[in-house]
Amino acid sequence: MAAPLAFITGASSGIGQALAARYAQAGWRLALVARRSEEMAQWAQAQGLAPERCRVYGADVAEVDGIAAAGAACLAQQGLPEVVIANAGISLGVDTSLREDIAVLARVLAVNNVGLAATFQPFIAPMRERGSGRLVGIASVAGIRGLPGHGAYCASKAGVIAYCESLRGELRGSGVRVVTIAPGYVDTPLTRENRYPMPFLMRAEDFAEQAFRTIEAGRSYRVIPWQMGVVAKLLRVLPDPLFDRLLAGRPRKHRHR
Repeated sequence: MAAPLAFITGASSGIGQALAARYAQAGWRLALVARRSEEMAQWAQAQGLAPERCRVYGADVAEVDGIAAAGAACLAQQGLPEVVIANAGISLGVDTSLREDIAVLARVLAVNNVGLAATFQPFIAPMRERGSGRLVGIASVAGIRGLPGHGAYCASKAGVIAYCESLRGELRGSGVRVVTIAPGYVDTPLTRENRYPMPFLMRAEDFAEQAFRTIEAGRSYRVIPWQMGVVAKLLRVLPDPLFDRLLAGRPRKHRHR
């Protein structure tokens, strides 16, 4: 029998690439989606992944037709994945008082929310028909509470959590599991420009290992690492005045360039 297949978006760097490496290590076949498809293909070649083990699809998840075409191509060329990981995402600081930042907000939501739903869409019906599969949404602890200057990203990741919860209810009893993973701070190109403290910062490889085990177990929701899970629970119950005081003077996310 063919090795199981994992479909991963945003696989050209950071968390996505670390997840791709972990699944490759476990002997899975890979369907990798990235805008920088040439870089992704070079990475796969450097890992010694033969074409029958790994295929790369160039697509921007914010373009619904593009990600839908990548999903259709995967189904036609490699078959139905056992795991689909909607990992592609962007993080851009915004200032809502500025008109041009509304377009930035729209871009973040297009990638992080619409792109996630469009990533899942081609696989839902065939997974339901097969009676198995895992749809994995990569959220963030930033989706728990809003952070100053980080409104676009926080709103989008809160949307990922709520969307995946809704989808989990829709697919209940079908055999298809929806897994929501909320990373804390992971050392990636996305976080290296942050100018505020990042407690419990972890390597992308360590995150990928824990995420891999979470997905295999079919857990519905997990914050990684566990220490940030404790912080997330505390943030949920923190009264607004205390939360606002805690963030007073905290450096904001860099505005988009």
